[in-house]
Amino acid sequence: MPHDIRIVTEADLRSAVGLDIETVDVVEQAFTALAGGEVVMPPILSMDLPAANGEVDVKTAYIPGFKGFAIKVSPGFFDNPKLGLPSLNGLMILFSAKTGLVQALFLDNGYLTDIRTAAAGAVAARHLAPHTVETAGVIGTGVQARLQMQAAHLVRPFKRLLVWGRDAAKAQTCAEDMAALLGIEAQAVSDPSELVAQSQLVVTTTPARDPVLKAEWLHPGLHITAMGSDQEGKNEIDPKALMQADLYVADRVSQTEKLGELRSAQEAGLWDRGIPAELGQVITGQAPGRRSDDDITIADLTGTGAQDTAIASHVYQMLKDSPAGTVITA
Repeated sequence: MPHDIRIVTEADLRSAVGLDIETVDVVEQAFTALAGGEVVMPPILSMDLPAANGEVDVKTAYIPGFKGFAIKVSPGFFDNPKLGLPSLNGLMILFSAKTGLVQALFLDNGYLTDIRTAAAGAVAARHLAPHTVETAGVIGTGVQARLQMQAAHLVRPFKRLLVWGRDAAKAQTCAEDMAALLGIEAQAVSDPSELVAQSQLVVTTTPARDPVLKAEWLHPGLHITAMGSDQEGKNEIDPKALMQADLYVADRVSQTEKLGELRSAQEAGLWDRGIPAELGQVITGQAPGRRSDDDITIADLTGTGAQDTAIASHVYQMLKDSPAGTVITA
């Protein structure tokens, strides 16, 4: 029997969905579902392509109660800007959880991934950062650095933002952009240790393979969300920092052991705390979170297929009765 498939471009998706509290709540549902133990989420299919200075990730998850499940293909080819092309692209395919038929094809070029990743950072800040954040800091200057700060500001409306990047000019531009977007004071800094010292909330958004945040910089009342370590070999946070923190939380332990900051701590022979808590367990109260504003907390977010299914299902419902995209019959 023929069925309809909605094909939606990046332009239509940008018009329909943005980074707001509703999106943060949708992604939080994915973390909550993971804590329930019934989500079917296979390991990430990840290809590192050094010959092309690229990488490709494939993620998926089936969440009980959701009407659909997504399969997301996310390539990153980092020499593309030299050709006038974006580094990141990709798509999401949404299938019916009842019949397995394709319901939608989102040609988002990574936009939905960017949005759900930023929303995940907001979820971590909502449940782990101190209640009051006066100053936030971001290490990194790209698209995700900007989105992370925009998302964090939704749940912890800080008054001041510090930005550090290896390229001082890009850091300055990022600070100026965020000051205009959020209507706050923002400045680029030349020393990342000073950024950490002055911040209560720090997000790292780099592809670093050597730590950009040192253990000796930690201080009471600090929350760190590490976003960049999503491939084997990447490492943004000094492994010793995980042991010095009062609380380390993974998005998915099985992933952070292979791709995240936990992997680096384990490989260094430092990790001796057993199986860490996952963010969903903190959200649902199955595991303790921040105990006081003086705690030092670290969230290690590698990105999960559950987040992709959550955002794709949300967008599909938003667009279901709209004229957005092209509907074909297959």
